[in-house]
Amino acid sequence: MRRILLTIVLLLGTLTGASASDKTLRAVVHADLKILDPTWTTIYITNRYGYLVYDTLFSFDSKFQPKPQMVDTWTVSPDSLTYTFTLRPGLVFHDGQPVTAADCVASLKRWMVKVSSGQILGKFVASAEVVDPSTFRLILKEPFGLVLDMLGNPTTAFMMPERIASKPLNEQITESIGSGPFKMLRDEWRPGNKAVFARHEGYVPRKEPADYLSGGKIAKVDRVEWLYIPDANTTLSALMAGEIDYFEAPPLDFIRLMKDNPDLTVLNIDKLGVQGLIRPNSLNPPFNSFKGRQALLSMIDQEEYMQAVVGDDSLYMKFCGAFFLCNSANETDIGSAPMRKPDFAKAKALLKEAGYNDEKMVVLMPTDRPQYAAAMTVLIAQLRKAGVNVDIQSADWSTISVRRAKREPVEQGGWNLFITTHGGPDVMTPATNTWFSSRCDAANVGWACDPELERLVGVWMRETDASKHKAEIEAIQARAFESLPYVPFGQFFQPIAFRKTLTGVLEAPLPVYWNIEKK
Repeated sequence: MRRILLTIVLLLGTLTGASASDKTLRAVVHADLKILDPTWTTIYITNRYGYLVYDTLFSFDSKFQPKPQMVDTWTVSPDSLTYTFTLRPGLVFHDGQPVTAADCVASLKRWMVKVSSGQILGKFVASAEVVDPSTFRLILKEPFGLVLDMLGNPTTAFMMPERIASKPLNEQITESIGSGPFKMLRDEWRPGNKAVFARHEGYVPRKEPADYLSGGKIAKVDRVEWLYIPDANTTLSALMAGEIDYFEAPPLDFIRLMKDNPDLTVLNIDKLGVQGLIRPNSLNPPFNSFKGRQALLSMIDQEEYMQAVVGDDSLYMKFCGAFFLCNSANETDIGSAPMRKPDFAKAKALLKEAGYNDEKMVVLMPTDRPQYAAAMTVLIAQLRKAGVNVDIQSADWSTISVRRAKREPVEQGGWNLFITTHGGPDVMTPATNTWFSSRCDAANVGWACDPELERLVGVWMRETDASKHKAEIEAIQARAFESLPYVPFGQFFQPIAFRKTLTGVLEAPLPVYWNIEKK
């Protein structure tokens, strides 16, 4: 405890020091940045780091349409099998080297193996080829109407130098060289405390206005300092005192207090909201069977979760039975009836049918994510009501993010359950919803496995008649409530908060730091 308090004092001391520049944006982020490879993990802090440091070929605008970002022009062959892309002139990496088509091809190849949305596209790609230093093409095996959507969604490929992107797929990338609007200052990185980014002076932004994740990414501050302060009360005090500028994920019970402060702005930047989810490990019993996972479904009371996680009923939906977000084009409640009312007798029976016999069930409890901890507390109580022998293993979120990648059995350091959230446009389709992917060993941690669900997703992706999409989505969701890649426990909204000395904060599916000016 004394070490934590000392860290906080030292951090706040640096914030108020005379050397701090008025052009420095100081943000307290939701987790400690430990992993620098955005193809290695789905954790949000690394994805948000990616958008600071790297750039993308396409990005979504506020209407969820893919817009060119690094790409200047592109063509599609008459048979819809060849996409040819030409890069914008003047793109350079942080080390001064020009961005080339070879860099893009290598980055795409890594992404198409390692990341869920890339894997979707990769199933349709026969080859990715360099045409000349600024031009490359994707040749498809069959027509696929979502090529640009995959390249523009928020979990798209970040463009890296070829020598980095070509590293063995089983090796994490540890270098931080992109071509984005900010560059990481590695000599100032203090894991556990701070990560620092400086304006990339060589960045050439697009001429269009910034819109969501698209348009001109103009860095209007000299530096962005990410601070990791686990204690939310300390962060709130620092924000109110002007010692920091931006609170990325304030606890939701702080929202009303912050709205009453005339010096602060509270903004919901993600209009689609956040979906909470319980992720079972499909490798370990009892969740290696459909019945084991269905037992979780029979324990769910979304209102109980939302009261614990959010509290303020203006910030959550009373019930959402949609895997692909309520209020999205793919909303449906097909198959969600078991979540309407908990049935613990049924949950016990399903666990027994799945072979559960009072073995320890390891749940991963985060110590530094209050909302996740609140949801996990509800889940633990529900598991115990269903007769489960719960083994609570606590750690900070970054440590859990490493632990959850372990495939070993529970007795060898593995796990059974953890809780996380996701949101935004990448969740609203079965093609880009990372946690929904049920590709077995190729799926995200938890390794959901259902070939029939993947077959139905493939039918939807190949369908060119939009009038058939609704019925296909309903068939996908009906199947998903049988195999349960995850259990959605509610949909809510996570505002950010910042000092009114900041202007130009964008609405987007994640906090972005371009376009922001500091008075």
